[in-house]
Amino acid sequence: MTTEETSEQRQKGLDMMSRVYGWEMKDGPGDFFAHTADHLFGEVWTREGLSIRDRRLLLLGALAATGQTDVAEIQAGAALGNGELDGDQLREIALFLCYYIGWPQGTRLNFMFGDVIGKYEKAQRKEAEGNGARPSS
Repeated sequence: MTTEETSEQRQKGLDMMSRVYGWEMKDGPGDFFAHTADHLFGEVWTREGLSIRDRRLLLLGALAATGQTDVAEIQAGAALGNGELDGDQLREIALFLCYYIGWPQGTRLNFMFGDVIGKYEKAQRKEAEGNGARPSS
C-alpha cells in the first residue's frame, strides 16, 4: 500500500470509529491502533450487509457472553447516544440474553445497562436545561 492509500484507509477507519462511538476519533500511535482503525473499522465495520446497529447488537451479545461488561458499557452508551437503541431496548436485550448467557451474567449486564441509561438520561436532562428547556417530571 502506498502512503496515500494507507492514509485514505486510516481516514475511512477513523470516520467509521467516530460514527460507531459518537465522538470524533483522532489518529493514534502504534500497530494495535493501526489494525483497529484500518482493518476492524475501515474494512469490517464498513462492509455492506449489516447496519451499525446490527453489528452493535451482535457485539453486545458477544461481549455479554464473554463477560466483558466493561466493553459492553461503552457500546451501550454509544448505542444510546447514536439513537440506535433506547433504554427499554437495552433492558430487553439483558433479559433476553439471560436465557442464553446465564442469569448471573445477564443480571450484571442488566445492572450495567441501568447505570448507562441513568447517566445518559441525566446528561440529556442537563443538556435540555442548558438549552433553556424545562426539566420533565
